[in-house]
This record gives sequence, C-alpha cells and structure tokens, in this order.
Amino acid sequence: MPNHNQHHAPQPRQIAALDLGSNSFHLVIARVIGQRLQIISRYKQRIHLASGLDNQHNLSQDAIERGLACLAMFAERLQGFEPENVRVAATYTLRQARNADIFIRRAETIMPYPIEIIAGTEEARLIYLGVAHTQPEQGKRLVIDIGGGSTELVIGSGFETDKVCSKHIGCVSYTKKFFADGKLNLTNFAAAQLATHQKLETIVNQYKQLGWQKVLGASGTIKAIQAVLIAQGHRDGILTQPRLQQLITTIIACKHQHKLILVGLSEDRQPVFAAGVAIISAIFSALNITEMHFSNAALREGLLYEMEQRFRHCDIRSRTATAIAQQYNIDMPQAQRVKSTAIALYTQIESSPTDNHAELVTLLAWGSLLHEVGLSISYPGFHRHSAYLLRYSIMPGFSVDQQTLLATLVRFQRKRLKLGEIPSLTIYKRKQLYPLIRALRLAVTLNGQRSIIPLPQIILTVNNEHWQLTLPKNWLTTNTLLAADLVTEQQYWHKAGWQLTIAELDS
Repeated sequence: MPNHNQHHAPQPRQIAALDLGSNSFHLVIARVIGQRLQIISRYKQRIHLASGLDNQHNLSQDAIERGLACLAMFAERLQGFEPENVRVAATYTLRQARNADIFIRRAETIMPYPIEIIAGTEEARLIYLGVAHTQPEQGKRLVIDIGGGSTELVIGSGFETDKVCSKHIGCVSYTKKFFADGKLNLTNFAAAQLATHQKLETIVNQYKQLGWQKVLGASGTIKAIQAVLIAQGHRDGILTQPRLQQLITTIIACKHQHKLILVGLSEDRQPVFAAGVAIISAIFSALNITEMHFSNAALREGLLYEMEQRFRHCDIRSRTATAIAQQYNIDMPQAQRVKSTAIALYTQIESSPTDNHAELVTLLAWGSLLHEVGLSISYPGFHRHSAYLLRYSIMPGFSVDQQTLLATLVRFQRKRLKLGEIPSLTIYKRKQLYPLIRALRLAVTLNGQRSIIPLPQIILTVNNEHWQLTLPKNWLTTNTLLAADLVTEQQYWHKAGWQLTIAELDS
C-alpha cells in the first residue's frame, strides 16, 4: 500500500541570468541542485545593438525596438520567477548609450526585473567567474572575451582574479569602423589589427609579466572562429596564430562581405566575422599567445554562480566594502555607529511593496560604512571626495547604478542639499533615494560628537517630505552641541523644500 505520509522532496529553485550584450541577448536558466547548477534552458537572439549607436552615442529607435521585442519574448519564459531569482546585466552598448534610460524605462513595462548596467571591469570579473566555475584546470589562466562593443581580458587562478581589464574593442563596432565598405582586403584587416594593438599597448607588459598557463576564449566571436576551424579540418578546435593567419587569407580571398561563405559560419555571424578574426589575431600577436581553447561559459554563467553565492551569504560586495574601508583607513567604530543609526531610522519608514526594501537597506548600510572615505584626501569637502571615490573606484560586485547611488548618498550626507546635482539613475528612482539621504544625514548629525555612549531610542514619524524625530525628554539640554547641529540641519532641509521637526517624549 502507498504511504500517504510520504513528503515530496522540494522542487529545486530555478534562477535565471539575462545578458544584454552589444551583439546578442542571452537568457540562461538553471536549477540549483545541492552545491551545483544544472543549466536547463538557453536562448539567444542576435540584436546587433551596438550597430544602433550613432556618433553622439545615442541608440537608434530601431535598435531600441529590436531589444525590447527580444525582452518581451524572454519575459514570457520568465513568468513566475521571483525578482531575487533573476539577474539582468547590460554591457558595453548600454554603458555607452546616452539614452540608455529610455530603453530601461520601456523595458520596465515589459518585465519586472531591474536591468543592471555593469562596468567593463565588473563584466570581466563575471566572465572570469563563469569560466572558472566550468573549467577544472588548476593554475593561472588568461580569459579573453570579444563582444560586440568591448573585449575583456582577465588573468586569474581558481575563482580569484589577478588582473582585470575591459577595452573598447568589439566585433560590431570594428565592423562599422574598419569594414563599413564591405571590402575584405589587407588594408581593412591591417587597420583593425593596428587599432587593437594601440588599445592594448598600455596593458601588454603587465599581462606578459604576470603570465599564465592556459588561454581560454569565451563567447560568440571565439565560438564562431572555432566552428570554422573545425569545419576546415582542425578537429581539436584550438585557435593558433598560423591557423588564424590562414583564416585571414581565406577571408580576404572572398573579397567582399556578402561573398563570405565559409563552412561552419552561420549566416547571422557572417557580418561581424572578419572584424572578430582581425581582433583575435591582433590579441594573439600583442600578447604572444600560442594557443587558445574555447570555454562554453561566460558572463551569464558568472551571473548565475554569483547569484547562488549570494544566497550562501558570500556576497562579494561585503568584501569590496571592507577592502575600501581598510584602504582609506576609515574610523570603523564611528562608521558602525552611523550605520546602525541610519538603519534604525530607515527601517521605521513604511516601505512600498515595489521598493525592493531589503536591497535599499543593504545599500544604505554600505553607504553608511563608507561615508567617510573622502577624509583620506582632506577634511574640507570630504563628502565630495567620498562621492568621487565611490563613483569612480573599481568596486567588484556593484553595478554602475549601485555605485552611483552610494556616491550620491555620501555626497549629500552633510552641508547644503543641492538636489539638482543628483546624477540620473536607471534602476533606482529619486523617491527611493531621498529617504536614504535623509536617514544618513540624520545618522551623521546624531553621531556628530563621535561618542562611544550609545544613542537613546529615537522615534521617527514620516509624512512624505516631513520627518519628525521624537527624542527622550530633556536629552538635548544635556547635548547642546547636538541641539545646535540639529537646528542647522533643519535649515538645510528647509532650503531643499523638506521639513524636519524635533519633538520630545512626554515622560
């Protein structure tokens, strides 16, 4: 007889990563099974987003529509996925596009997952992570990924990177620049190769000195070249300098892009293939690479593995914040006091269900911990120095938007509230930012004396732009400096169109 008390094993959690690249959009879905990921679906759409960038770095309406149509299709597959189980990363083209916010605002109406525009170095780190998780080799490896608009080069061992770099070299952008006439000749190849060499000259010596045991190529350009080499009889699929040189000779013999028909070359890869081969051959000669193997994993796998790590409470952003705090000799006891006050105030506010409250609390915590990094430069205007350091430092794990949010938070921690100077954000909205700024400002003011005596309980009442602090009776009479600082803070709020009132408990 069947046992009706048997419990069914819980279904494995599914996570998804969406990579909005300059050439293609990729969606990968995986199941989390124990300590590993099992990829169950892959989808790819060739969008050629980078070819829609004009000379003013604006995306054309056509390119925007192509991208949105693809997202609508992917959104169908992602129905029912919780936001914390999906990561969407945008790379070179949306980093460059001045009107990226238009694309992102419209994307928000198609799918409920925020798009993170990631910096080139962050893209490189995630690509390396994807490769490292799927390649068993020990020792030092050089990972190269040629995308539509940028090329990432990373040296690392295990899951740790030693050198990370992203250059403005891409098969779509170089096709526009060096093969726009459609001609496949030595002149066009030489121009693309020279440009690649020039872009790499600042890093070549550092990379050679570090060295590596194995070279791995990731993503579509390397995959397409490997497929053609295999079709030509090189069954091991390894890229070498002689093989690439022979391939360039074969391509030039075709004379024109529309006559470029090679066994193993797909029709959709054909328009950007010559530029991709020119780039990789130049990288081989610049770095004296002898051979390169193909890795099937790249950015999207890196996103998936990092998501899973985050669920195991190994958030790389914590490591980044700690490293920055140490680098700039932050007064950690004071930073912790400001952090706990800011969080205590902010968590008293009613949050909107659409606010992604937990993520905002986390960002406020990191902003509070790092609010004084600028003191390492000088005390006058240190809030501006702090903002500059947080906006332009390499911060593994943080998206461009998250770094901008942290920088904005610390920029407005004190002094005048010039709200017109707030930079534009893509994922986060101003109405989400203002309460974070207010909470941090109050935390900084309340801890202004840097005292080790804990603050009493402070009650916060919020009505839109009007915040009221209720303090213990007569507390301010024994803290006259703080009382004066709160009066000054009230004046700053008033000039910004905000209102801060101070009340006392009756008993």
